[in-house]
Amino acid sequence: MTDYSILSQSPIFRGISEVRLEELFRDIHFQVKKYSKDEIILSAGDVCDRLNIVQIGSVKAEMSDYSGKTIKIEDIEAPHPLATAFLFGKNNQFPVTVVANNTVEIVSIPKQEFVKLLQRDTQILNNYLNAISTRAQFLSQKLKFLSFRTIKQKIAHYLLEQAGDHLQIVEIPHSQGQMAEFFGVTRPALARALGEMSRDGYIELQRRYIKISDKEKMNNLLQS
Repeated sequence: MTDYSILSQSPIFRGISEVRLEELFRDIHFQVKKYSKDEIILSAGDVCDRLNIVQIGSVKAEMSDYSGKTIKIEDIEAPHPLATAFLFGKNNQFPVTVVANNTVEIVSIPKQEFVKLLQRDTQILNNYLNAISTRAQFLSQKLKFLSFRTIKQKIAHYLLEQAGDHLQIVEIPHSQGQMAEFFGVTRPALARALGEMSRDGYIELQRRYIKISDKEKMNNLLQS
């Protein structure tokens, strides 16, 4: 069952009323698909010929590195879309594997049906173009992050990005296990790297907060 109150909050349909959205959806073909926890929704390399929007639940996007190790790219919550930047263009393949974090419902709209929506409502077109730009910026940052060779460099980059130009203390919204998954390393390896960075004067550990002791020294770590 389609929940237009949820879909209307999606970045793709933001600014479209529930009534208007339901009216638009009456004229297109689409599916609502259900998945269980840990079920694979999409595999890397699958043809991207549908716009998929998480209606209920949360999914995680994973990618394998050169050694075959699985790295979590991000969690995607309802009502966000999946792989918006890969629906059009020459290489229409999913870049990541998408796995259900819990019970998930996906609204799946075939490409040609979605084109009808783009043609019928300029707000949806503008939203979609903004979504593509946002994803391109995110993926660019993620590729830069993955290019760092050591755990310490990844931690330094993450903390400096979170702190920006003004903050010195960064709140960590994840558990150490979740952070390890995000960095693509084991929990003991992450704990060891954090401990060494604390001893070497890069950071101060304060439970769910990390204070950057010396930003210039941290930046130098990224160049090494």
